[in-house]
Amino acid sequence: MSSDHTTASRGSLRELLRVPVGERVELSAYDAAATPGAPDGKAAGLAATTTIGPRLAELQERLYAASTAGDRRRVLLVLQGMDTSGKGGTVKHVIGHLNPSGCRVHAFKAPTAEERAHPFLWRVTRALPHAGEIGIFDRSHYEDVLIARVRGLVPPAELEERYGEIDAFERSLADDGVTLVKVFLHLSYEEQRDRLLERLDNPDKHWKFSPGDIDERALWPAYQEAYEIALARCATDRTPWYLVPADRKWYRNWAISTLLLEHLEELDPRYPKGDFDVAECRRRLLTQ
Repeated sequence: MSSDHTTASRGSLRELLRVPVGERVELSAYDAAATPGAPDGKAAGLAATTTIGPRLAELQERLYAASTAGDRRRVLLVLQGMDTSGKGGTVKHVIGHLNPSGCRVHAFKAPTAEERAHPFLWRVTRALPHAGEIGIFDRSHYEDVLIARVRGLVPPAELEERYGEIDAFERSLADDGVTLVKVFLHLSYEEQRDRLLERLDNPDKHWKFSPGDIDERALWPAYQEAYEIALARCATDRTPWYLVPADRKWYRNWAISTLLLEHLEELDPRYPKGDFDVAECRRRLLTQ
């Protein structure tokens, strides 16, 4: 994917960033520093992201309000990517525009002993957003076909079954009113090195660094292949993947904010009408 500065107003960003369904995915063909659909330059991108915030907040409130009248719809933003690709940064800079009471953020770590005793989707199901909420997964059920493949944690036959289980799981979510926004943060090998070095150079960031991060970098080609397979196998028309170039943090934040906005605008949640006599309630308040 080459850099494309065509504004998103000429077409939805969803269409621009959507991973083709039923086709092989080659991550090397996508430029991690590209800015497809973005405003012209960093300053314009930052300004545009700022203006999106209030609109996101309004739509989130409408979604939550609609749930009080029985609307079961909700949104689930799935963030996947290599270490330092910006999953946590997205939560901070994009979800920061929203009301925390209407969000459900979950960061998936290595499974606990209890979680390992259940099917791999068990812990994911427990973290799903409720009606009217926006859920954010920092890593997700895809870890079980990424790390599991790279590290050889499960037999190949079981790994193959998991792709089918994920597809069926995501179809069931869509049937139940969940709008899935699956985002792969596409980071370059060179940019990851620079970000890890920044963490090493700043003592205040040492808590975010582990020597194991260097070991994981040695497995970069295997992880890229695992992502290519997951993106190709689990992209459908109803539950697509979006590939967001992540080398430029300002673009990442603008793109994910815009993707969320497009999905919420399509849902177009409405405030429920009151089931009481407005005029009578006003009269009572004024005559007290």
